[in-house]
Amino acid sequence: MVDKALEEFGRIDILVNNAGTGAVAPAEDITDDQFANEMNIDLFGSFKCARAVAKKAMIPAKYGRIINIASMYGLVGNKVASATPYHAAKGGVVNMTRALAAEWGKYDINVNAICPGYFYTPLTKETLDSDFFQQNAKTMIPKERYGFEGELDPAVIFLASPANNYVTGVMLPVDGGYTCM
Repeated sequence: MVDKALEEFGRIDILVNNAGTGAVAPAEDITDDQFANEMNIDLFGSFKCARAVAKKAMIPAKYGRIINIASMYGLVGNKVASATPYHAAKGGVVNMTRALAAEWGKYDINVNAICPGYFYTPLTKETLDSDFFQQNAKTMIPKERYGFEGELDPAVIFLASPANNYVTGVMLPVDGGYTCM
């Protein structure tokens, strides 16, 4: 992937690591394979992409912006949907972001994470529109709603832009206020 992008564009300035899956079940029922799969996709996949892009493109150029998509559940736990592997993997993404920011700052590579809350997507719409989740939004989210398409865009644009010269190692929740409570 990195070689192809470099061949086509000559450089890679921005990487957005946006991978995730979700095994939802009580922790006592999660299999080792389910846990390992979550870690492999959400955490190890993000690391492999960051490592390859940094090594082949950003470190040699002494410039880059890496934006990891973590989750509000990388910052907090929850009782709504049992998803311990997801929490663990996204928590790993949070701390990996801090570690890479510390290590690669000397190359002018900024590494940050966005921690989205629940967002409407084709896969989540039916669940989020359920009576239970609508009540959850009113109870648990200060904005009393879930995120809509496009509401992550400003965070990505800022973190990827030249205006972001001095922000690194930051976790930016875009969650309607969920993590402030």
